[in-house]
Amino acid sequence: MTDTHTDNHEAAFDQVKQAFAPVTDAFKSFQNLEVPEATRDFVKRAAGTAKEKAADLHAGSEKLTATLEEAVANSVTEAARITRNIQQAIHHDTQAFFAGIDKLASAKSINEAVQIQSDLVRSHGEVLVSRAKSATEYFSRLAADTAKSAQDNLSKTFSKSA
Repeated sequence: MTDTHTDNHEAAFDQVKQAFAPVTDAFKSFQNLEVPEATRDFVKRAAGTAKEKAADLHAGSEKLTATLEEAVANSVTEAARITRNIQQAIHHDTQAFFAGIDKLASAKSINEAVQIQSDLVRSHGEVLVSRAKSATEYFSRLAADTAKSAQDNLSKTFSKSA
């Protein structure tokens, strides 16, 4: 009974081997199959092109980062400049206020005090008009410079490097 059982297994195994023999032979042939030169060249060119594109993408991201860094640094510089100018204007206004108090305190009559106050108000009004004009010119120039800088930076960032 043991021999018959073993013989049956061996016979079944042989039948399976014979059934899959074409697949096994094809797999053995496939392992020894040579890749044509044209295919290898194509794969090499495709890999080279992909490598170049990756390098271009990296260079572009570096340019963009530098552009953003420059824009942020310029913005911080301008914000600091504006803050300093505002602080300086407040300081000048405070000095003018106390100088006006001193002048008013030196008035010997009501008419003289009214005249001093009038002069101070007119002078302060002229200063405010001058500041408004300067601020308008400054912000116009800043907007034009910022737009020009942004345009230049974007063209540098997105232009293909040679």
